[in-house]
Amino acid sequence: MRTADIRQRFLDFFAARGHTAVPSAPLPTPDPTLLFVNAGMVPFKPYLTGEQPAPWPRATSVQKCIRTLDIEEVGKTTRHGSFFQMNGNFSFGDYFKHEAIGYAWELSTAARKDGGYGLDPERIWVTVHHSDAEARAIWREVAGLPDERIVDRGDEDNFWSMGVPGPCGPCSELYYDRGPALGRAGGPAVDEDRYMEFWNLVFMQYERGEGPGKSGYPILGELPRRNIDTGMGLERMATLLQDKPNLYEIDETRPVLDRAADLAGLRYGADAQADVRLRVVADHVRTALMLLADGTTPGNEGRGYVLRRILRRSVRAMRRLGFHDPALPELLTVARDCMAPSYPEVSAHFARIADQAYGEEDAFRATLKQGTTVLDTQVAEVKRGGGRTLPGDRAFLLHDTYGFPIDLTLEMAAEQGVEVDREGFTALMNEQRERARADARARKSGGTNDTSALRAVLDAHGPTDWRAWDTLTTESTVLAVLGTADAVPAVREGELAIVVLDRSPFYAESGGQDSDAGRISGTSGEAEVIDVQRPLPGLVVHRVRVTAGELAAGERVVAAVDPEWRLGARQAHSGTHVLHAALREILGPNALQSGSYNRPGYLRLDFPWRGALSPAVRGEVEEAANRALRRDLPVGVRWMTLPEAKEIGALALFDETYGEKVRVVEIGGAWSRELCGGTHVEHAAQVGTVALTAESSVGAGMRRLEAAVGIEGFGYLARERDLVTRIAEQIGAPRAELSDRIAGLLDRLKAADRENARLKARATAARAGELAERAVDAEGTLVVTATVDGAPDEARALALAARDRLPHGRPGVVAVATSAGAFVLAVNGPAREAGREASAMVKELLGGRGGGSRDVAQGGGVPADDLAGILAELPRFVAGR
Repeated sequence: MRTADIRQRFLDFFAARGHTAVPSAPLPTPDPTLLFVNAGMVPFKPYLTGEQPAPWPRATSVQKCIRTLDIEEVGKTTRHGSFFQMNGNFSFGDYFKHEAIGYAWELSTAARKDGGYGLDPERIWVTVHHSDAEARAIWREVAGLPDERIVDRGDEDNFWSMGVPGPCGPCSELYYDRGPALGRAGGPAVDEDRYMEFWNLVFMQYERGEGPGKSGYPILGELPRRNIDTGMGLERMATLLQDKPNLYEIDETRPVLDRAADLAGLRYGADAQADVRLRVVADHVRTALMLLADGTTPGNEGRGYVLRRILRRSVRAMRRLGFHDPALPELLTVARDCMAPSYPEVSAHFARIADQAYGEEDAFRATLKQGTTVLDTQVAEVKRGGGRTLPGDRAFLLHDTYGFPIDLTLEMAAEQGVEVDREGFTALMNEQRERARADARARKSGGTNDTSALRAVLDAHGPTDWRAWDTLTTESTVLAVLGTADAVPAVREGELAIVVLDRSPFYAESGGQDSDAGRISGTSGEAEVIDVQRPLPGLVVHRVRVTAGELAAGERVVAAVDPEWRLGARQAHSGTHVLHAALREILGPNALQSGSYNRPGYLRLDFPWRGALSPAVRGEVEEAANRALRRDLPVGVRWMTLPEAKEIGALALFDETYGEKVRVVEIGGAWSRELCGGTHVEHAAQVGTVALTAESSVGAGMRRLEAAVGIEGFGYLARERDLVTRIAEQIGAPRAELSDRIAGLLDRLKAADRENARLKARATAARAGELAERAVDAEGTLVVTATVDGAPDEARALALAARDRLPHGRPGVVAVATSAGAFVLAVNGPAREAGREASAMVKELLGGRGGGSRDVAQGGGVPADDLAGILAELPRFVAGR
């Protein structure tokens, strides 16, 4: 049975039993604690934890997931894959254990002709929590399982919680005996390779208190509404139904593995180490395909870094298998064909996906060349110093600056007999990641990393009555005031705080739109709103600075958005949609927005494209955008289901999670149609103008457009006009002739520069000859010293020229200092053979403040008077070496 058919059979089974089939959420998640969805329940978390009411009593989904914590284990075991799909059925206070166990048993064991998977019931084992006698009894009743195939386990294996106070409960897991060829008999407690887990049923029935780890916390009581969360690993079920030894050999990955083996001229199964690398390639290429399809782009941090690492690991694995040509053009198309039956979008968007992936591989191939040179230099320095270990900060520099993977650094250093301080590297990596996570958490939570106090507010008062689409002003009540961490009664003039209102007109930062600015005013004080965020689903918080009096919890206030700010924000957000549509009109559908940011007067938009846009193309895009504004296209908002939105071609942001109904913003109908929760103008002409101000690269295969919008756009154009006018007046040329006149001036300047350089070279050569003739003999070595008023480059040129004019065969040392304190020393071949190396001499003369090669070295940071003394003593110094 194909994996796509296993997937559809699961959805059909539960849809026939009253479950709403919910589409998979995109892999990027807005949850500030995660980069990607890593479990099937993540999109349903607000409903399972009670943060929001569930739109349906029961649901089913096949959720795309990414886990990279154990990425180093990919390919080494049968159970680790970085991308996987989780089949799930969920009950939100509807059915409970009896039905969940019954559904799992029926689907697993029913004949294929009857819509089941047809697993042999005699080979299924289950585990239950040791305290869950109810589940054990249901398994006996529903499945007729004997007690010896119902295994008790403890908290570590069979009790679920999210690691924080909240819902928790026992689990029951289903395992399948794959036979004696794969391990020892005795059930999952003995061997989890032979007995493969394929389904986990979580019974959320309790509320837990504070406590660390998976046990040791108090159970506070029963939940008022008990939930079901189950997860069946789609790849694991495919492994069983397709009778494969591991998940890398199922129909969605094995063709990629086979193509990789063909390219490398290998046979899978012939060499264990090569097999691991082939499995890495098969897994990573599929994972990269799915991440790119969901809008993630390669980068140096966050999600982009994960994707970049996965792509580069796959390319590196192919190189280690002996294939050094571009690999992704050969492999990504195979992965596309494997995944398209379940995810048609990988075919529909393949041109964009391929362009980004191939660009990243090209960049990595260039990185390998550059990084290898840097690594060789670092290793050589370690060896010259008598060391055998490359410091962790050097390895981190290679990784962070040059994108050089640590495994490549380890391997290539080992080839040269040098170890790497892996602990130091890991410590620096962890510091960097934790800084990024802390910044993200603090930003999303309004400036505090701890959301427990905010959670208490949400639990006590419910979601914020959010009115940003409808009004600029609300009469509100202050529900809570938070200081640096905890709730406080009030904040006073000059203090910063987080304020939670029962009702708010302020737009909270999301979808690329910056948060609103404005004021919160009460009878006893006033505060400036400087940031607005949604740290928890349904909760809007305001970061404020008190400007007069005080703001206290329980107080009635007026919350007012700055109308000029909101007008600018609406212009910028609608302008972003207009620019996106214009870009796609000119460049085609592959120029799909992958990120944006807009605030009053400014917008930026990132999109996949290889190579800079020419001035002519930028002009076409800008003209298309402003043509739409001149036509005053209508701006409209419609609510519909996500499938309906996709049906009419609405574009979705990949890092947003959508509910049952989605908001579609249209500008000119189908010309611009996007899922969006932002604030917009009523007609396109209200944007004013879109003036492109910059176009740049933000990574391999990714470009960024920046623009001024509205009154700021007109201001930008006015400043450009005034600048052109001033230049025309200074040059004394009409505007129409300005370009040609400036080109002529530049040509004359270049000619003058060339002539100046020629004269300088002639003067340097003449002075070098004079210096060589006045060389001092220091115990058989000719020594030349001089000073120049110019830059270090001039000192270097003079030192090399004087060295080359010394008599052939005589050892020679030349030193030139500048009036600014730079020092250059050059030696010729005979001096070097006599043991006088430039780098060592400069370090000794300047107290370690310099370096270079054996032939020429440079230093600085020494007062001019000291340099004069060093030059005077140089003949004696050379004679004494």
